Amino acid sequence: MLLLFPSGEPFATGAVGYQYFPATPRETTNRMILRVEVGGRPVEAVVDTGAPYAILPPSIASFGGFNPAVILGRERMLIRGMWLDGSIDRIPIKLVAEFGEDLELVATVFVPDREDIWGDFPAFIGLSGFLERIRFAVDPNSDTFYFGSLASII
Repeated sequence: MLLLFPSGEPFATGAVGYQYFPATPRETTNRMILRVEVGGRPVEAVVDTGAPYAILPPSIASFGGFNPAVILGRERMLIRGMWLDGSIDRIPIKLVAEFGEDLELVATVFVPDREDIWGDFPAFIGLSGFLERIRFAVDPNSDTFYFGSLASII
């Protein structure tokens, strides 16, 4: 157990270091970037509490079993200055712990229709459908992202 409530109940059961640098070569603003896994494959994802969902390009979403023929719905979203049409689906994403326990969550994900338009944009971990479903804390002094399940631990 890494972080505890005053009662002794775990707040965070896993922790991982994050990188802090621009998400693409054209940017100058640093972003918090986590390494996660989608379908067992490592993926770098920007932590974006303003994003309505996790956002995965089609090639990465396919690792997690994304099938455009079987989706939850369709949406059009403004992402980084571009209007993109895409699919809403549920895909497992795993936070891989360097300390403690991994945490896998079936996230609500937006998958743009066209990868060629996506370019070198990274994947995103958004607040809705992902971060809102876990406990998390950030320690900028050690560049550590702490996480844990919202479910009661017995």
